Amino acid sequence: MIRPATAADAALIAALAERTFREAFGDQNPPEEMDLHCRRNFGADIQAREIAAPDRLTLLVAPQGEAAGFAQLRWGPAEDGVEGVSPGEIQRFYLLRAFHGAGLAAALMTACLEALRARGSDVAWLGVWEENPRAIAFYRKQGFAEVGRKVFMVGTDPQRDLVMARPLNRTG
Repeated sequence: MIRPATAADAALIAALAERTFREAFGDQNPPEEMDLHCRRNFGADIQAREIAAPDRLTLLVAPQGEAAGFAQLRWGPAEDGVEGVSPGEIQRFYLLRAFHGAGLAAALMTACLEALRARGSDVAWLGVWEENPRAIAFYRKQGFAEVGRKVFMVGTDPQRDLVMARPLNRTG
């Protein structure tokens, strides 16, 4: 049901990324900003590079073979406020709206945290739009707490994200 993406999944991930991003944020952002953001971030060639990058891992969620969402993890420098020796970022975490409430988000988060731990991360962190209360509530339920803020560009529009983090230990 949840597996690492391969190069063969690049076009699928690109389509999922754009669709889920538009579902989540399209009603609150001008179409031209959404179009620019999607062009800059979600093409198949971009996803192929991200899937192949040694400092990233893309996880695909496909219950019964139907692609429902994905997450992308990244290792490297963290935002201010994230405390840890070896931080790991949940850079993208998206499910198609039709799969909300089916338990897939919790399963995907568990897979993300396990992958971060397996790679030696001692803290997981992410950015979430401050105007996305559903996602913020989900992340809090998963043990994340606000540790800062950062700018996230949607096209040319600078928006504020909360930076949330949670410690990782061997069991939780």
